[in-house]
Amino acid sequence: MEQGDNQSAENLLVSSDNGNELEDLPVKERCFEQREALPEEPRCVVCGRYGEYICDQTDDDICSVECKTILLARLAAKTKPATKEAKCVNLPFGDESFCITDNNFPNIPTLVASRITALRSKLDICVKGEAVPDPIMFFSSCGLPEKLVCNLETAGYCMPTPVQMQVIPASMSNRSLLVSADTGSGKTASFLIPIIAHCSRVRSHQCTGKLGPLAIVLAPTRELCLQVEEQAKVLGKGLPFKTALVVGGDPLAQQIYRIENGVELIVGTPGRLIDLLMKHNVDLDNVCIFVLDEVDCLLERGFRDQAMQIFQALSQPQVMMFSATLHSEVEKMSNSLAKNVIRISCGNPSRPNKSVKQVVIWVESKQKKQKIFEIMKSKQHFKSPAVVFVSSRVGADLLSEAITVATGLEVVSIHGEKRMNERRESLTRFLTGEVSVVVSTGVLGRGMDLLKVRQVILFDMPNSIDEYVHQVGRASRMGEEGMAIVFVNEEDRRLFKELVQVLKTAGAPIPRELANSKYTTGVSLGSGRKRKSRSRP
Repeated sequence: MEQGDNQSAENLLVSSDNGNELEDLPVKERCFEQREALPEEPRCVVCGRYGEYICDQTDDDICSVECKTILLARLAAKTKPATKEAKCVNLPFGDESFCITDNNFPNIPTLVASRITALRSKLDICVKGEAVPDPIMFFSSCGLPEKLVCNLETAGYCMPTPVQMQVIPASMSNRSLLVSADTGSGKTASFLIPIIAHCSRVRSHQCTGKLGPLAIVLAPTRELCLQVEEQAKVLGKGLPFKTALVVGGDPLAQQIYRIENGVELIVGTPGRLIDLLMKHNVDLDNVCIFVLDEVDCLLERGFRDQAMQIFQALSQPQVMMFSATLHSEVEKMSNSLAKNVIRISCGNPSRPNKSVKQVVIWVESKQKKQKIFEIMKSKQHFKSPAVVFVSSRVGADLLSEAITVATGLEVVSIHGEKRMNERRESLTRFLTGEVSVVVSTGVLGRGMDLLKVRQVILFDMPNSIDEYVHQVGRASRMGEEGMAIVFVNEEDRRLFKELVQVLKTAGAPIPRELANSKYTTGVSLGSGRKRKSRSRP
């Protein structure tokens, strides 16, 4: 079914199931908004998700406007000869236009300058700083090694997320960055991709001799460090790129041995890396990229002095700081580490992801266990795999055992007192689907990519509303829908005012006991749930 060239995005696609034009539901713009394909259903030729639509130019099954853009760009790259003159073409990303130039990457679409502001506004990207590089639409647009681009496609990265669109070109311009973005928005890849690209270029031009590490990533927890390193290995596969994990719980001698044999990237916690530097002579002269992941959590855990000590051992590196929430202390630290910092914000990182439905339940402390048993026995309310957050290490062990006994579900617990190999094994079993529930302290609340998790249960409220935002955000990845069930009672009164504001902003129901509490005095509760309006793409 052919459509007019100037029709809006939703009319550029037709249903792959019955050929009828979509009338009520808006066409999905982004790949990650589409669900996985079921057996016997059509699959997108670009990403493999549910091929809900048919591309009117090629008759191929596609899942979204985004994948149609990629498909047509690939066809254009194959059929049009390279040219040094810029030519404008129309591709179906909203009303945006693209400009094709050779610029060493012929036939790669980049945004026309006049559309940059509109695109940033549409994707909720805010930038502050001098000469901020333009966002990219494709990973291949900024000179990444071909093998890295292939690794990205193999790992399922079809197109950059909004934070990646802006951070990657800014980072590859050797600019220092302070980045805030929604939980699950793709921050980790946004700093790993430039690191891997830089390290690959340096090593490919190195003739003889050994260089020390070229980049350092600091993170507040062992689990997050482990995940960052694992993702770095996946994206750097087949490239001259090796990593070292420097965290407590693993033998220091093994970590030293690995570094001495040559690595490009060190991923570690501040405390263990300081121990390593004080006891051994590690050459950091060539480190030119220094990343602080979940920097607000690093500060909250008292790692500021250690992070500064590591920074002072380096020779004026490019600094990148990432977090889902920012505050004044983070701003002060960024100013002390680098000048002319570009500030990038995507979404509303101070509030839980819009894709997470928050369900707050008033439950007295003595009734919490019975309530969570009821939820997990309910086919209607329990969605596995799920993460349960508790406030104490002992509580994590006891609750995981109680859930197993009461429900028969496979449950593991993760907390800071467990040995590193135990934590690694438990997390692996959970991520591979061997167990359906993990009960954790806050160690899984920060930066972790928990893959298919779409439900979290806050058995205990955290100590701050920032931690609440992080833990609730575990229920959504890349904008996919999820649910957070939150238990509250009078013991959590210190957070009542901020919690009510968060729920009000999200249009989530507020329990009567919470709304009527004297600790919410002065908070306007409005008229309850906001009516959602649906706009067409």
